[in-house]
Amino acid sequence: MSTGMIDAAQVSHLAHLARLELTPQERETMRHDLNTILGHFEQLSAVDTTGVEEMQRPVALVNVLRDDVPGEVFGAGVVAALAPEMEGGFVRVPRTVETD
Repeated sequence: MSTGMIDAAQVSHLAHLARLELTPQERETMRHDLNTILGHFEQLSAVDTTGVEEMQRPVALVNVLRDDVPGEVFGAGVVAALAPEMEGGFVRVPRTVETD
């Protein structure tokens, strides 16, 4: 198993992307855990699969879909009563996408 596949700077970058605030100890633990996981993939890559038939899924999957049946429609008064905040007849929600 290789060591040092992921360094502290990469863990910091991943934590930033995931919006995680990690202590130095948590970053080191995360670095160790990620390197352990990647080491397992490295071991799997070393397995000789010559002659093994490729398969897309280990088990057969069948989609179980139900008919899309419209349900009860709530009136504007009910929605306004349930909404935490309204503005101009619309439900106001917090911004979820940041633009830099």
